[in-house]
Amino acid sequence: MRKTQHRYIVTSVATLGLVLVGNLYGGPPFITDDPEPVDYQHWEFYIASMHFETADGWTGTAPHFELNYGVITNVQLHLIAPLTYNAPNDGPVQCGYGDTELGVKFRFMQQTSVLPEAAIFPLLEVPSGSGARGLGSRQCQALLPVWFQKDFGKWTIYGGGGYWINPGVGNQNWGFVGAVLQYQVRDNILIGGEINHSTPAEIGGRDDTTFNVGTVIDFTEHQHFLFSAGRSIDGPTDFQCYIAWQFTFDNSLFHFWSNPRH
Repeated sequence: MRKTQHRYIVTSVATLGLVLVGNLYGGPPFITDDPEPVDYQHWEFYIASMHFETADGWTGTAPHFELNYGVITNVQLHLIAPLTYNAPNDGPVQCGYGDTELGVKFRFMQQTSVLPEAAIFPLLEVPSGSGARGLGSRQCQALLPVWFQKDFGKWTIYGGGGYWINPGVGNQNWGFVGAVLQYQVRDNILIGGEINHSTPAEIGGRDDTTFNVGTVIDFTEHQHFLFSAGRSIDGPTDFQCYIAWQFTFDNSLFHFWSNPRH
């Protein structure tokens, strides 16, 4: 295989991976996010993995680590540190640290009997991964979204959209919209479905409309299992999935461990 052809395949898989994996902006286990921040002085920690297949190969995280903290009421700090892989069908598998994600979620409107709650959640993708190996974007990227949510008993619908600022040779700014409908089957089991659409992130690329179905199972008050899977309705994604174990806790956990008499 010629080097230029190999480089094109690696770039093709990596570009989709950066669009989908680099943008780990969703409300787990879905890609679309919700407006609810973590409660004040509470934490969420995820050990998670995402995988995407196209005609050119596989890309994903194995794993990534997500941390969210309610720094003040209605404001959440956000960090994702991913270990990523890029596995084109015709080329070597590349593994390493990917682009770091930083963000702040701010809920500016509370839900009422009539109005939904709403939040903004700007994100910054810091180019800490190797672009030459298809593990990073080489450029800072930024997402400017707004998210809405309304609850109806055991049913919840949330969604919204955003605009990605995506500099770099061959790249272009792009948009994303999505919606999730979920149902609380039991006190500890939630199921849901999602549909979303994104415009091309690279010049000459394709739009992608995908769906996911997923679940959240609460094993205890502090330990939760999350999973979703789906594919494109119209677009290049042959398969996508997300799996995670989530730990939730508050600052009292640190006080417990710091107290020598516990």
